[in-house]
Amino acid sequence: MTTVQSSARKTLVLAAVLTAGVVLYLVLLAGRAFALLRSGETVGVVLGVGVLVLPFLGAWMVITTWMSGVRVARLAQRLSEEGGLPDVSDLPRRPSGRVEREAADAYFAKREAELAQAPQDWRAWYRVAHAYDIAGDRRRARDAMKRAVALEAEERNA
Repeated sequence: MTTVQSSARKTLVLAAVLTAGVVLYLVLLAGRAFALLRSGETVGVVLGVGVLVLPFLGAWMVITTWMSGVRVARLAQRLSEEGGLPDVSDLPRRPSGRVEREAADAYFAKREAELAQAPQDWRAWYRVAHAYDIAGDRRRARDAMKRAVALEAEERNA
């Protein structure tokens, strides 16, 4: 098993454990909501309805997060099979393990240049998302990864 596969397996196990915890919390929360609804008091019923919304909202968030993770994992698997997964193992790191800022900026500049050459290639968007991530810009990383997922789906369906 490669280091990437081992890391992916650990991440998957952690995600499953955290999801189980959230599901347990949502079930307990739903139980409290039904107890409030059964109270028969106006305030209790109103609070029960309000609390009952939270498990549904939480379930939606868990499902969409897992679906996103599955899509990104599919892209990572394809890139791995093609030999194109980003490798930052040679970049200098801080004691915390994060890539040093100057190195992350230089890495990003290379990925951005690749994207400029192939703006409709999901692989370039995946690499740019990864570059944003190592630079610490999670919002842009998510946006770029969404673009990569959409382009890959278009390619697969074409």
